[in-house]
Amino acid sequence: MEQRIRGNDREIVLVVSLCCIVGGTLASGKETSEPRVADRQLAEYFRNETMKLQGRCLGDIESLDEWKARREVYRQQLLEMLGLDPFPERTPLKAAVTGTAEHEQFTVENVHFQSMPGLHVTGNLYVPKNLDKPAPTILYVCGHGAVKRDNISYGNKVGYQHHAAWFARNGYVCLVIDTLQLGEIEGIHHGTYRYDMWWWNSRGYTPAGVEAWNCVRALDYLESRTEVDPNRIGVTGRSGGGAYSWWIAAIDDRIKVAVPVAGITDLQNHVVDGAVEGHCDCMFIVNTYRWDYPMVAALVAPRPLLISNTDKDTIFPLDGVVRVHRKVRSIYRLYGAEDKLGLQITEGPHKDTQELRIHAFVWFNRFLKGENPVIGEPAVPAFEPGQLKVFKDLPADEINTKIQERFVPVAKTPQAPQSSEEWIGMRDGWMRALHEKVFRGWPSEREAGPLDIDKAFSAEADGVRLAAFDFTSQPHVRLRLFLLYPVDLAQATQVTLNVLDGAGWTTWLAAMRGKFENELAGYALSEADPSAFEALREAVIAGKQTIVYVCPRGIGPDAWSGDERKQTQIRRRFMLLGQTADGMRVWDVRRTINALALLGPTAGAPTTVVARGDMAGVALYAVLHEPNVGKLDLTDLPPTHAQGPTLLNVLRCLDMPQAVAMAAEHTKVLLRGEAAAARQFPESVAAALGWDRERFDVESVRKSPPARQ
Repeated sequence: MEQRIRGNDREIVLVVSLCCIVGGTLASGKETSEPRVADRQLAEYFRNETMKLQGRCLGDIESLDEWKARREVYRQQLLEMLGLDPFPERTPLKAAVTGTAEHEQFTVENVHFQSMPGLHVTGNLYVPKNLDKPAPTILYVCGHGAVKRDNISYGNKVGYQHHAAWFARNGYVCLVIDTLQLGEIEGIHHGTYRYDMWWWNSRGYTPAGVEAWNCVRALDYLESRTEVDPNRIGVTGRSGGGAYSWWIAAIDDRIKVAVPVAGITDLQNHVVDGAVEGHCDCMFIVNTYRWDYPMVAALVAPRPLLISNTDKDTIFPLDGVVRVHRKVRSIYRLYGAEDKLGLQITEGPHKDTQELRIHAFVWFNRFLKGENPVIGEPAVPAFEPGQLKVFKDLPADEINTKIQERFVPVAKTPQAPQSSEEWIGMRDGWMRALHEKVFRGWPSEREAGPLDIDKAFSAEADGVRLAAFDFTSQPHVRLRLFLLYPVDLAQATQVTLNVLDGAGWTTWLAAMRGKFENELAGYALSEADPSAFEALREAVIAGKQTIVYVCPRGIGPDAWSGDERKQTQIRRRFMLLGQTADGMRVWDVRRTINALALLGPTAGAPTTVVARGDMAGVALYAVLHEPNVGKLDLTDLPPTHAQGPTLLNVLRCLDMPQAVAMAAEHTKVLLRGEAAAARQFPESVAAALGWDRERFDVESVRKSPPARQ
């Protein structure tokens, strides 16, 4: 990755292709010229999923009536994916002006308002002098251009002041507002990108929603000003500000003209070509409904929209910008409004160039003023940072720095149902929510295709047999499960399925290495553990049982290459596709259970699913959808999805205790370890409904025993 610093705007510039999503390394860690099988599969998986969503986007809209009938549904979906459903209350803005700066042609007011109590928005309002009537107005939203001196943030509004000054000199009122991350009060945009806050996915939170909401309230503020013509408001911004221009123009019709600059491209660029690696979380919706980004652009139609970009922008590549324009043009064509859609491409990198600015100025003059004067003066800054600072002291009541913890409401843990009918309503509602909001990224049975089970090998040692079978979880996801059973056992009478995490895989390999080293030679083998093998051998032979081991995608034999940073960007690609890696691992465990039902040695045998930690949560949700499993044995199940596993939107619908209760209705559940927080609700449900006490049990111990190996 190449990193460049340009003035105040710190941008990450990428030259990435699908083949380097994950590096070419073997399990042994040795570099190779070819990527590993798991890496190739992952790249093809991302390509396949992206092309599927790209093909669906706007492809079936054939008439204006059809589009109009769907438009409000799509807008409501976008609000939900921004975290704005339910729509927040429009509380008093408590707007205030803390100072002014004078220019011979305009006055700047240093303003702040609260978009919700404690969520402070700082900005500068540029007002032309000698206005005799309400003027056309621009909401300018900033990109990632930090302006700091002596560790004091002056806000990115200072870095973009030259835009606002141009508008004011040319008869526009312009409000330029700081963003959450780089404002005078510094919140964060980098939850998944930098800070490992994957619970943002589980909560359905994106800072894009905060930026969109701040724009909504900025429009409310502008409408309160007598200098503003509320029927002639436009929006523009570059980079991050370009993205926020899309959000507000799509969700709020008070925006009459929009010029997003370098703020949008499609999923192909982000997921396949790797542009996501150059963007923080504020650039993306929580993609519950699995959109490609032309859908956002289409919601602006038929209002005037200029899509503006440079031809060498590596984080908003030209080909994707052109594809977005081509898709949205079909919607403008239905309105007979193609003259209101423009595509401007200038030469240059991802940079705030003069060429980009001029065409934006021309576009606003044309559609907000009905004029087309020659642009004679450049956009230049007029003030020192201190002149545009709003707060002398930051407000003590600010929630900007912790807005991610409250912006999107989470589902409340309910009281135990008082009747079977009440329970059925609760359970069915949660299952619908899981299907519609959490696991919408799962393939249909038709899309998943056949399991296509193949035997990989079979070998004997000391009275036990180790057999491996490969199967298809979905296209481009081929997994392997391992069976360990007595050599004289033709048909399993009981099956224990171990869903392994990375540590569990390493431990299991060590146990198997001494006896099955040739069969496992393709894996990175640690030192053999003969005592662990002997314990497993005795358990298998004495109990005449079959123990099955599987690692879902990205773990163990199918681990993806790359360091921690690369693993982060892999997970973010799932996020952009309306999935999570853990959510798709739930699907993998479901397909493993389906495969066991078809395998000769295990077909028809009662099954216990064993897992620990995050994989315990993955197994729990798999068994919710595969109720023929007889027992769940879960060690160290996280008490809340705020700790893991990461499932899209799940905290908006339910949390771990409700999932345990649903599983316990049809499957015996044993919780091992410190699981008090996850046990209280299911225990109360079982007691209220008179469930068999054997259905749900807790083995609380200070130190958790290992899951059965």
